[in-house]
Amino acid sequence: MIHIKKTEEIKNITKSCDILSQMYGYLARYIKPGVNLLDLDNMAERFIIDHGGKPACKNYNGFPKTLCISINEEVVHGIPNNRILNEGDIVSLDSGVIFNGYYSDSAYTFGVGNIDNKLQNLLDVTKQALLIGIQQAINGNRVGNISFAIDEFVRKNKYKTIVEYTGHGVGKFFHEEPAVPNQGKKK
Repeated sequence: MIHIKKTEEIKNITKSCDILSQMYGYLARYIKPGVNLLDLDNMAERFIIDHGGKPACKNYNGFPKTLCISINEEVVHGIPNNRILNEGDIVSLDSGVIFNGYYSDSAYTFGVGNIDNKLQNLLDVTKQALLIGIQQAINGNRVGNISFAIDEFVRKNKYKTIVEYTGHGVGKFFHEEPAVPNQGKKK
């Protein structure tokens, strides 16, 4: 069941999202060759706490860190370790914040130093697919239409969407309805 949020709930979710977004902006300047994943995780945790939030991933279902960090072909939910970022890697950071009991959750993928054109194209297409999905997230539209638009754009650009993971709502819980798949049928 989808919970319709009240104005005060939306304010708390928005603040949670703002902290998370600002944290990604802060970390962006440190995404470069030679950086240790544990250092990124520690910076993320400190940033979230210093801005009045609590790391949502840390200790969620036993997850030990603030960030999920996945490099190159890794899909999602990698656990930060002593691995070092290398020139040409792409690194996905996935995290969440709890603010006044309300969750945010998002991921962003960065290029490390100079990345080749194929990887940059992948990042560009996936970002545009997200924006297309957001454009479809309007009152009265169906989740299937959002999912269809994402998948259609990705396929037109000769990539495939991942079926095993979905977008989702947030609020009082980390993962709320609706689930938003990367593939769907109109209407």
